[in-house]
Amino acid sequence: SSLLLMSGVVVTVGLCRRLARRRLRSRPLLFAFLVEMFSTFQICACTNELSLLGNVEPKPHTALTLTYGFTVLHGLSLAGSTCNPCGTLQPMWGGGTSPRMGGLKIAAQFVAAVLARVFMHFIWSLEMAEPHLGALSQGCSSPMQTTEMQAFCIELLFSVVFQLAVLQAESVNPKYRVHLIALLITMLVYAGGNLTGAIFNPALAFSLHADCFYDKFLSYSLVYWLAPCLGKFLILSMF
Repeated sequence: SSLLLMSGVVVTVGLCRRLARRRLRSRPLLFAFLVEMFSTFQICACTNELSLLGNVEPKPHTALTLTYGFTVLHGLSLAGSTCNPCGTLQPMWGGGTSPRMGGLKIAAQFVAAVLARVFMHFIWSLEMAEPHLGALSQGCSSPMQTTEMQAFCIELLFSVVFQLAVLQAESVNPKYRVHLIALLITMLVYAGGNLTGAIFNPALAFSLHADCFYDKFLSYSLVYWLAPCLGKFLILSMF
């Protein structure tokens, strides 16, 4: 049921992106906003569902396999979208994107994060699959299983590693690049998922753990918003 749900989200988002591409080419701002929103919605909705499958046996093989598979699927189906506020900062920093367009895309990413969370909570309330049972009663299921300073350093390090790998992989054939990036993300999730969740995406972190941001806004904003952005700026300043 979970696989069918995530596959349905991917197919629906693909149809919405294609419809927007056909109908809104003459309105570039609205087109950019909707495409980025649809794409980020797909990643946030699927990752929300994947977060419930972390305890499916055999652990952690099932969760890691699904993480790798859906990361490849996202990379192939969402070409041209960043789905990450940190990724949107790069063209803004280099002058390739205007502040207006960059701000619009970041707004779209956070709107999608909220919509994905609301949508998944509605689906979970229907209790169509066993992992959905009791999912809404968890509240702030904190991914931060270490000190704030260590969590900050881990998310910062993972962001630097990820952004550096993306830059180095730009010269790789796209059909191989998506597998390299997916493998890296899977390795980072395996290495730090039990400590911080290994998210390094501010919009995705907010979609997954909005309750935690509400309870401990300062610490979670430092770890899951500031650390990834700082990692991005470190890479941009070095290259």
